[in-house]
Amino acid sequence: MTAPLIDPFQRAISYLRVSVTDRCDFRCVYCMSENMTFLPKKELLTLEELDRMCSAFVDLGVQKLRITGGEPLVRRGIMTFFNAMTRHLDSGALQELTLTTNGSQLERFADDLFAAGVRRVNISLDTLDDQKFADITRWGRLPQVLRGVDAAQKAGMRVKINVVALKGFNEDELLPIIQWCAERDMDLTFIEVMPMGDIGNEDRLGQYWPLKDLRAKLAEHYTLRDLAERTGGPARYVELEETGQKIGFITPLTHNFCESCNRVRLTCTGELYMCLGQEDMADLRPALRNHPEDNAPLEVAIRDAIAHKPKGHDFDYSRQSVDGRVSRHMSHTGG
Repeated sequence: MTAPLIDPFQRAISYLRVSVTDRCDFRCVYCMSENMTFLPKKELLTLEELDRMCSAFVDLGVQKLRITGGEPLVRRGIMTFFNAMTRHLDSGALQELTLTTNGSQLERFADDLFAAGVRRVNISLDTLDDQKFADITRWGRLPQVLRGVDAAQKAGMRVKINVVALKGFNEDELLPIIQWCAERDMDLTFIEVMPMGDIGNEDRLGQYWPLKDLRAKLAEHYTLRDLAERTGGPARYVELEETGQKIGFITPLTHNFCESCNRVRLTCTGELYMCLGQEDMADLRPALRNHPEDNAPLEVAIRDAIAHKPKGHDFDYSRQSVDGRVSRHMSHTGG
């Protein structure tokens, strides 16, 4: 049971993203419908079960653990889980414990997260305009998030801002967002909107702003130099020669990045999705709950799931329709 996790395409699986809740205090228009029906709380893994599940993956060679949601920091008692994961950092088995958040609760939790070993945090922030922020998140307040950014940096965490590129919404903020991140020495990644979940009246195709177009617009103002750097994720990076800034692009639609995929995603109910853009999954909860004192069945279930990891996703907007759509919301699988 000490052999590394290798999928059918000889990719080593060393990165686990864990959704600790499907709940969120925002309702971003590309992620959720306004009136979401959330999972019954009894279906969620307990914090103790999440600890055991993640620890099993660490024992099998996962070196990077990213905690997501929904909004992970709205989960009651979540710091108990972060503090438990600290032991894997201390032992050296886990190289990095990170977090993706909307930033709404960081003012409250930043110092505790740093104490637990979190050194990097990704904050989803698509606009710096108060009214547009209220429109895109439906429930959110921009000043609260900006205070969270301040708190994370003050605590000592490296902040990366994730911006979903949305046609007709934040195109005009491309340069101001870049300048804001440069002034604060924050990393920045742009992401293409992905066809996941029923989001009511929102138009997926109408939202789609290809990052090749964003990059071309950026090249009108800066000299872009492609970087060979890889961080173990799907982003590809350029450097703006005039400022020295590093900008990331995550392009699941215009450039399929699956050939180097080293990750799987665990939901808050114990379902393991081997690919973000496919419906197939493995339910690990029975192996976890039916054998509370024995991790061997869980490890067997994990290995069997990895053996079924597909080559890649099938997202496609090229035919002026949304192909490769998956039915679950991003908040279910984790951002």
